[in-house]
Amino acid sequence: MSTVLPFAACYTPDSATAARVSSLPYDVMNREEAAKMAEGNPDNFLRVTRSEIELPATTDAYSPAVYEQAAKNWQRLKSEVLAKDTKPCYYVYSLVMDGRTQTGVVATVTVDEYDRGIVRRHEKTRKEKEDDRTRHITALRAQTGPVFLTCRDSKPLADLIAKTTANAPLFSFTADDGIQHTGWRVPAEDNQALAQAFQDIPILYIADGHHRAASASRTFHALQDAGKPLGEADRFQAVIFPAGQLKILAYNRLLFNLNGLTPQQFLDKLGQLCPVTKGAAPVPTVPATVSLYLGGEWYGVDFRSFHPASAIDRLDVSLLQDLVLRPMLGIEDPRTSKSIDFVGGIRGTAELERRVDSGEAVAAFSMYPTTLDQLMEIADENGIMPPKSTWFEPKLRDGLFVHEI
Repeated sequence: MSTVLPFAACYTPDSATAARVSSLPYDVMNREEAAKMAEGNPDNFLRVTRSEIELPATTDAYSPAVYEQAAKNWQRLKSEVLAKDTKPCYYVYSLVMDGRTQTGVVATVTVDEYDRGIVRRHEKTRKEKEDDRTRHITALRAQTGPVFLTCRDSKPLADLIAKTTANAPLFSFTADDGIQHTGWRVPAEDNQALAQAFQDIPILYIADGHHRAASASRTFHALQDAGKPLGEADRFQAVIFPAGQLKILAYNRLLFNLNGLTPQQFLDKLGQLCPVTKGAAPVPTVPATVSLYLGGEWYGVDFRSFHPASAIDRLDVSLLQDLVLRPMLGIEDPRTSKSIDFVGGIRGTAELERRVDSGEAVAAFSMYPTTLDQLMEIADENGIMPPKSTWFEPKLRDGLFVHEI
C-alpha cells in the first residue's frame, strides 16, 4: 500500500499571486534563461530555486552564498506573499495543455517508502545535482518543488479528484507558455477517504523528479544522523497523477559527427543492419522504428526484426543505442559523450531540422515515445532506463505549493 499524507502547505492564495510567483522547474533552463524569466519580477520563484541569478555572474552556482540568498528570498516570500495552512491538507493540481487536462493530488510521500522501493524509480541520479538540492532543502528547511509521481488508475481516487475540482479553486491562471494551472484544497471531510484510496494503490512511480526525491531522502538521513530536529523531513512533497492522465513525449537525439563516416557510408551501414526507407515521416508512428534526418532528407529506420529479451533493451532508445550509436558511431555513454545531444519532444521535429540544416549538427533521430507501461514494467523490475528516455509535458510549476520540513 502507499502512505500518502496531507501537509500544511505554503501556497499561492489567489490567481494573480500564482501567476506572478510560480516558475518552471529549476532544472529546465540555464542561468541566463532563468535570469531573463525572473527579470522585473521580485516575486518570481526562480529567485528561490535559482537564486544565483541575483548574485554576480562569476558566483559558482553551488557556493554557500547561493543557498544563503535562496533562504533569504524564501523567508521574504513566505512572510509577505504566500499563505500558509494551519492544518494538514490534501490539494489537487490540474494542468491543461493543448486541450488535454491532467489532474493529480498534491500531498507528501514518506522517505521510508522511497527508500524501500514502494515509491519506484527508473533513472540514475547525479551526485552533484543531489548535493545541490540537498543543500537547498537544508538551507530553506523546505521542499520548494514537487516530485512528479504516477500510479495505476483508481476509480475511488478519480472520483475524489472529480469531487474536489467541482468546487471553487484556490487559484487558476494561464502561464506565458499557454498552459493553464489550477489548484484546489481538498475538503477536510474527504481526507480519510483520500488516504484510503492511496492505501489501496500498492506502488507509486517517479515520472520526473528523481533528484528531488533522492535529495529529500538524503536530507532526512543527514538530519537524523546529526541528531537534529526532523520536523517533516521524513516525507517529501509530490503531485500524484493517475497514469491515464499522462502523456510521455519522445526524447530525440542530435548527432554532431558520424564517427568518420560519410553520410552515404552511414546510410549503407544502417541498410546492412535493418530496412531503411527514404522519404519517411519525421515522426515515427509505431514502436521500434525511428526517423533519421540526414542531408535534408528523412529516412525511416526499422528495428522491428530485433526482439531483445529484457524490457530495458526493448525500449526504442535502447535499440538505437545498442544497434547504432555504440557500434557504428562510438557513443559508449550518451551521458558524457560530446557527440550527442538530446532534444525534448515538446520542441518538435522542426527543431531537429533547424539544428541540422544550420550545420550545428550532422544528423538527428526522431524517436517513438517510451510508454508509461514500459516505465512501470522497468521500475517494477528495479531496472534503470537509459538516459533521456522520457519527456513529460506539461511541466509542473514550482512555488504553487511548498512543503516546509
